[in-house]
Amino acid sequence: MEDDGSVPRHSCLKLEPRESQPIFVKGTWFDSRFDLSITDGLNAWVCHASEDAVRDRAAQWDQPVSEYVSLAERYLGFQHSDSVYGFTDAGDGHKRLSWTFEKEGTKLEWRWKCQPSPNSKETTAAVLDFLMDANVGLSEEVVRKTQSFERLKVEAEKCLTQSEKIANEKMEFESAVYAKFLGVLNSKKAKLRELRDKLSKQEVAGKLPQEQEESTDKTETYVSDDENSEVESLKDPPATSKDIPSSRSRGRKRALEK
Repeated sequence: MEDDGSVPRHSCLKLEPRESQPIFVKGTWFDSRFDLSITDGLNAWVCHASEDAVRDRAAQWDQPVSEYVSLAERYLGFQHSDSVYGFTDAGDGHKRLSWTFEKEGTKLEWRWKCQPSPNSKETTAAVLDFLMDANVGLSEEVVRKTQSFERLKVEAEKCLTQSEKIANEKMEFESAVYAKFLGVLNSKKAKLRELRDKLSKQEVAGKLPQEQEESTDKTETYVSDDENSEVESLKDPPATSKDIPSSRSRGRKRALEK
């Protein structure tokens, strides 16, 4: 058996071909070749796709070898609902395994001829052993995942409990702080009201003397008419005979001037 030096990959598919009973297809995949072991539970067939054969097929489809192998692994590792699978007689106990796929809008079909296994029981047992090992591996993986899930569930419950505790403590703290703040605020409001009342009283008490002073300043002394006439007579004394020149003296002065 050829070995291209790559690490093999394994797959096993329960395939339900068209017009045929179900079969199990075990694949061993390398970078440039692959091997198939096929059984229906009673008979077995094998297909050894050598590097040369794969290279020729890839050249016919204008594909790199690695791409050809990857596409074959894709369709023989999992059954695709859009692909038509066949497992038909090819004469002399041989079988032809085929599958279809679509590429660039064109439906294509690949076929590989499988020969009868030299030892059907051994080939069937190898396929069943692989399935058992895979089942055990899956069971162990399920157990590990379940245990991991349970651990995560416990941690999640712890986190949820802690989160609720923190939320309650936060609410209690906020309530206490709010109550203290409210008490301080009410006290400050009471102080402000007290100061405002005192200030209002002081303003009212200060306005009363000021208004009295203003009313006193604006009051005028009443003086009677008789008193006014006496004051006027004191200011302007009556004229005397000395103050009035005689008409004779005025006449003499005028005659002398002439």
